[in-house]
Amino acid sequence: MTKKEKYSLAKWAMNHALENGAQQVSVSISNSRSSSVEVREQKIDKLEQAIQSSLFIRLFVDNKYSAHSTNRLKKEELARFIEEAIAGTRYLSEDEFRTLPDPELYYKGGAQSLNTLDTNFDAHNPQEKIDLAFDAEKEVLGKDERIISVTASYYDGLSERVMVASNGFEGDTANSYYGLNAQVSVKGGDARPESYWSENAIFFNELEKKGIGEKALERAINKIGQKKTDSGKMSMIVENRTVARLFSPLISALSGSAIQQKNSFLIDKQNEKVFSDKLTVIDDPFVVSGRGSRLFDSEGLATKKRPVFENGVLKNYFIDTYYAKKLDMQPTSGSNTNLVFKPGDKNLKQLVASVDRGILVTGFNGGNCNGATGDFSYGIEGFLIEKGQISQPVSEMNITGNMKELWAGIGEVGNDVNKNSSWLIPSIVFEGVDFSGA
Repeated sequence: MTKKEKYSLAKWAMNHALENGAQQVSVSISNSRSSSVEVREQKIDKLEQAIQSSLFIRLFVDNKYSAHSTNRLKKEELARFIEEAIAGTRYLSEDEFRTLPDPELYYKGGAQSLNTLDTNFDAHNPQEKIDLAFDAEKEVLGKDERIISVTASYYDGLSERVMVASNGFEGDTANSYYGLNAQVSVKGGDARPESYWSENAIFFNELEKKGIGEKALERAINKIGQKKTDSGKMSMIVENRTVARLFSPLISALSGSAIQQKNSFLIDKQNEKVFSDKLTVIDDPFVVSGRGSRLFDSEGLATKKRPVFENGVLKNYFIDTYYAKKLDMQPTSGSNTNLVFKPGDKNLKQLVASVDRGILVTGFNGGNCNGATGDFSYGIEGFLIEKGQISQPVSEMNITGNMKELWAGIGEVGNDVNKNSSWLIPSIVFEGVDFSGA
């Protein structure tokens, strides 16, 4: 289905809903294509390909709200689907806060492309993709007698969406992605240490295609001999690819739903200093070819570049139209785009060298954070640091504490930003973290 055809069908569905009793309607039609191949022991273990199309409709009927989706896109079937959805919506309870956004806040079009689509997506044949997975596996096979198993995979996808709303919004998006990863397990006494490495990109030609298997093997071997170390308060360096596990509770606490439901440890903290002055994070939807770049959100609200934390001061929440009305606040957006951390001036090796005694955390094993209080407990693995040097691999340790105290205790922020994510995070040093044996 072409973009023009999707727009035509979306407008037809919107008008059909209006003609059958809905006062406001939002319709989006999306299609996606994806493929993946996983190889193990020099054989294809899994090969998948999917093509999907769907329609998502939001209905506002007599102060009642519902949302529905279907992959049946013929008008005759859609007509019945929409009519039944409206009839069902009438049985729901009224909710005065459910409306479409203020049209003045919609994206109006005309912005420069953010370049998030590889227009050569269809130029790569299945054999080329399979070969890339096998190449990643070959980097490992036979390289070390301690290897137990190797799995490598390639994946890609493309998605396109158009959206219309009955109070004047029209917009469309298109995105692509490619990825390679490898996972390796090795013999290590009674344990079987394992690790992985992955790379991804928006454009096929920019995907890192070498070294994935080698890095996975190196990280697995480095884990051999993992053991507990002494409990106590120590510095903690969290590797850039792992920091997101600790930052996610902060973003969750900034959501409109968490604030309205009193399930946030950051309620009523806007424009207050809540964390270390070394924490500055910008929500930037306009990063060219960024993983999270977009001109409008799922409601059609125009995106804006906004500070989230500025030298430790909380500047903005993530609030959609619904929770903005319930909280009597201005909507921003219900979700984040590219979270860009202000980096420091040291790479990971230099951060390690700056720590007299601490632990470099390279992974988390379970645990949770209480959204209302910020109290957390996580299992960790990584490496003990003594006098600025890695001394031994560590596992079966826990960290406990409170998110407010943790992020207020930033020692240093690295310069090694992880570009494989929409969260552009460097490695971070946290001071005075409580470690204990699991």
